[in-house]
Amino acid sequence: MKYNILKALLLTSALAFSSTAMAQDLPLKAMDGDADRDYWLFEQVNKEGSLEALQAATGADAVKLSVSQEKPIEIALIYPSADTSDFWARAYLALTKRLDQLGITYKTTEFASRQIEHSLQSTYATQVAQDKDLYDYVIFGPSELATQADNIDKLAAEDDFDTFVWAFHTPLKYLKNQPDMWLDFSSAYGAIKICDYMVGRLGKDVTYAMNRGIPGITDNQRSGDFKDCVAEKGNWNVVYEHYGEYQREGGFAGTNLILQAYPEATVIHNANTAMSMGSVEAQVAAGKEKDIFSTGWGGTGLELDAIRRGELDATPMRMGDDVGAATAEAIKADMEGRNDEMPLVFLGRITVAHDQMSAEEIDNLEKEAFRFSGVGALDR
Repeated sequence: MKYNILKALLLTSALAFSSTAMAQDLPLKAMDGDADRDYWLFEQVNKEGSLEALQAATGADAVKLSVSQEKPIEIALIYPSADTSDFWARAYLALTKRLDQLGITYKTTEFASRQIEHSLQSTYATQVAQDKDLYDYVIFGPSELATQADNIDKLAAEDDFDTFVWAFHTPLKYLKNQPDMWLDFSSAYGAIKICDYMVGRLGKDVTYAMNRGIPGITDNQRSGDFKDCVAEKGNWNVVYEHYGEYQREGGFAGTNLILQAYPEATVIHNANTAMSMGSVEAQVAAGKEKDIFSTGWGGTGLELDAIRRGELDATPMRMGDDVGAATAEAIKADMEGRNDEMPLVFLGRITVAHDQMSAEEIDNLEKEAFRFSGVGALDR
């Protein structure tokens, strides 16, 4: 995905959210002419108006379930919640608190892993599919999309439960069975947001390095689209790209290598929370945190605290509770027989949090992002 193709297809959409929400830009057009792409973008698959309707329901006050419920619904969650990022735990809390607001009773079973534990996730997916009669809904957060594609297909094929995929928004074309919904924040859009901010702030001809994640679609968007964007808009030069596998240790090791071997790099772009935390740890240990401009990804509580401490400079910040709350609304729609009203792909909002914001501005962003899961509740 090249930035010069994508940028012409970004349109502006004001989303209907709660009174404290902010209007955000979202990419509304799918790319044409990309013959090699093996996935769809969301406007190719969403019924017109369905995304906006779910966004509005997610941001508005809860409307109680309109049908009777004989017993609690059973929800299985298979996701890499054992990693540093608090995205997964916050999405879970937003899901359950919104279900409470909607008057839906439920039971949950969690199958946790780390981002790199692909085989463990596969084992969990097989177990849940075998125990299909136990569950009404399955939420799957893939360790990596292509690696877990067969498991998504397997879960989506089951008629006994509905399947929701968290943290990805590009449905794979080659799946025989699509899940009921993909819920995510657009990594490509976040890459453009942080690119525009950094080029505007730091100017042109910057030398930088990257802590990338795991080769795949998420890193292609978070890191690759950022790389294309800063090259085109700012003539930036990347001197080193380290694959840290989305782990804190990977960010730490990559940053130490960058500081030693590439001292000309004045910016380090990190592709997730865990690597950004490892990166700032390495910079602080070397006394370089004031010399390097560092990014995170996601705007988690850990990242915002690092910005407050002056260790992290900027991050594409997701309004993190949007995904969990939207899943609860989708479950309600299913229980009320309104599946045809739902989009296949849901996207939450992204803005940029940075060290030049006032404490009040950062606090207000955090309150909106974590309106269900709670500000500071999961810092660790």
